[in-house]
Amino acid sequence: MPPPAHAPRQAPVPPPGRPSGPPPSDVTGHVQLPPGGPVPIPAPLPGDSGTGVATLAVLLIGPAGAGKTTVARHWAQSRRVPTAHISLDDVREWVCSGFADPQSGWNDHSEAQYRLARRTCGFAARNFLANGISCILDDAVFPDRPVVGLGGWKRHVGPGLLPVVLLPGLEIVLERNAERTGNRRLADEEVAGIHGRMAGWYGSGLPIIDNSKYDVETTARVLDDVLARALASPPSW
Repeated sequence: MPPPAHAPRQAPVPPPGRPSGPPPSDVTGHVQLPPGGPVPIPAPLPGDSGTGVATLAVLLIGPAGAGKTTVARHWAQSRRVPTAHISLDDVREWVCSGFADPQSGWNDHSEAQYRLARRTCGFAARNFLANGISCILDDAVFPDRPVVGLGGWKRHVGPGLLPVVLLPGLEIVLERNAERTGNRRLADEEVAGIHGRMAGWYGSGLPIIDNSKYDVETTARVLDDVLARALASPPSW
């Protein structure tokens, strides 16, 4: 016999093993959300061990054609522990309709989209690190341009971010740029201008790798050694 129409409905019973109350505020699904504070500086590693199994955040800086995206991806893939690669250019190009291409002129729209992409990359990096996954980000950061500078990265990721500059010779950069297609390929004059401005990193105290004569695998190995030294004695920036 069906219950009377006015009978109160019973609350659904949660499946076994699932808590009946609201989820904790610091998780979404099974993923730990990033901490509210910035990423701390990792503990130093024993000597001659590379970065080993350390969980760390890296910012690989370089001009267009330096090979930073390829090297960053290779380094991430070759580590013994989970490591993510985040390319700022890729995140910027998530904007399809209305994409403000800096090559068409740096203006309020391109600057706003750059800042948004950098903030998104910073959140992603903290989220990966909160879940025990290292990350390497790559971006063309200029030493003489505060907007596209280290300050924003430090603000969004934290003082534990380890910046390294990848700066091969101009001839190498021009050759690699010539192999690019679409909006990633720049005019030779622009490449030369960017490369010249990147030279301002010399004397900055940041580690610089000249990968003019290195293949990708060698450059990734050199990067790992440089990062191990940076962990033992973090650069001031």
